[in-house]
Amino acid sequence: MRVMVWMVHGGWMDGFLRGPHEYIVPFAGDEPPRLPDGVRAVPESALREQDVDVVVLQSMAEFEAAGRLLGRTPGRDVAAVFVEHNTPKEHPSAQRHPLADQHRIPIVHVTHFNRLVWDNGDAPTRVIEHGVPDPGRLYTGELAALGVVINEPVRRWRVTGTDLLPAFAEVAPLHAFGIDSDLLPAALALPEGRLRIVGDLPTARMHAELGRRRAYLHPFRWTSLGLALLEAMTMGMPVLALATTEAARAVPPEAGALSADPGELAVAAAQLLADPDEARRRGAHAREYALAHYGLSRFLQDWDDVLDEQLTAHLARTRTRRDGAAAVRPIAAASLMEGTR
Repeated sequence: MRVMVWMVHGGWMDGFLRGPHEYIVPFAGDEPPRLPDGVRAVPESALREQDVDVVVLQSMAEFEAAGRLLGRTPGRDVAAVFVEHNTPKEHPSAQRHPLADQHRIPIVHVTHFNRLVWDNGDAPTRVIEHGVPDPGRLYTGELAALGVVINEPVRRWRVTGTDLLPAFAEVAPLHAFGIDSDLLPAALALPEGRLRIVGDLPTARMHAELGRRRAYLHPFRWTSLGLALLEAMTMGMPVLALATTEAARAVPPEAGALSADPGELAVAAAQLLADPDEARRRGAHAREYALAHYGLSRFLQDWDDVLDEQLTAHLARTRTRRDGAAAVRPIAAASLMEGTR
């Protein structure tokens, strides 16, 4: 089928666009985004000419844009689904989802925790857990340091657990990856040798570099499950994760360490740095679990099912409306004739 989706979350899109459908990615401006083979970039000004079967929305701004640019309202004139990537930002349990009061557009949460904490009202909901392309067993652990991947760590601060990093730096050097990670030295003021900025690298290079570190640190307090955590596990890295949001479901104990106490994670970090063999053993468990639970084939099959269900339901509603209108017209005409006699 023909699926329209905006390019927003690069890691999630990397998996989603590997499915069997024809993907249409809108863009504004003169330069189309760089996309995988088989994916079409279409200027927003040309969207009305496209024959779209399903619209995949990732924000309410896209809901408005889809209606304006396609000339069709998602959920009414064209089949649609809404992907909720995030935890609630205003309240951890009482925030109502913007699509809670409708019945035609399912809210597809990327984690079970997300669906649990959002107030989804009467809207149909599904959970499609992340699917990660397998980068291969890249872990070597040759560098006695902790790798951490945080985009915008200073701006997001407590949300991403950036304030916890100095405690981990006391037991192991930190090597930081991600957008704006270069702002960390000034913000944390750590002693020399305790923090190294690797920066924002292309995905393949980031994977290769991250895999050289002894373990992966995931200090996030309140975000949806980070793809970097799953990618690190898939590469065969042992992981140290705060037991928050979906991490308790995603990280088995034998894959590293999981705790709501940063002190316990720091102790585990020191143990992994001192015992490379144990780190490799835990990394092997991490890879086995990630491949079994967050593999790409399961992710794509789940999405095939949802897209097919929504297109089928939309076509059924369209036929019902069309048949109903056809049945009403002769009655109206007969009534008009009666009035002229």
